[in-house]
Amino acid sequence: MSTIFSKIIAGELPADIVYQDDLVTAFRDIHPQAPTHILIVPNKEIATVNDITTNDEAIAGRMLHVAKKLAQQEGIASDGYRLIINCNDHGGQEVYHLHLHLIGGRPLGRMLP
Repeated sequence: MSTIFSKIIAGELPADIVYQDDLVTAFRDIHPQAPTHILIVPNKEIATVNDITTNDEAIAGRMLHVAKKLAQQEGIASDGYRLIINCNDHGGQEVYHLHLHLIGGRPLGRMLP
């Protein structure tokens, strides 16, 4: 079953894509939680972090590398930013296609009280 993110990757749904290569696609979140809020997703459908295999290590590494690159491009690297991956219901995952949130552009405060 295709996810909403797979449809964005395939160009079937509109999105503000800021990066795309053979392994990952990055696009702006439609409900941003900060001035910069970009989702970085693998082009391959991987439901959760729990579903990553050793064959997916290059994808996971690319997601982090792209996050660093986009933070620099967005001008938030020096002040700082947050990377979040939610996993399953208790972790707050809403779309079951692995995705990394790149959030920044203002002080974010503590993540958990």
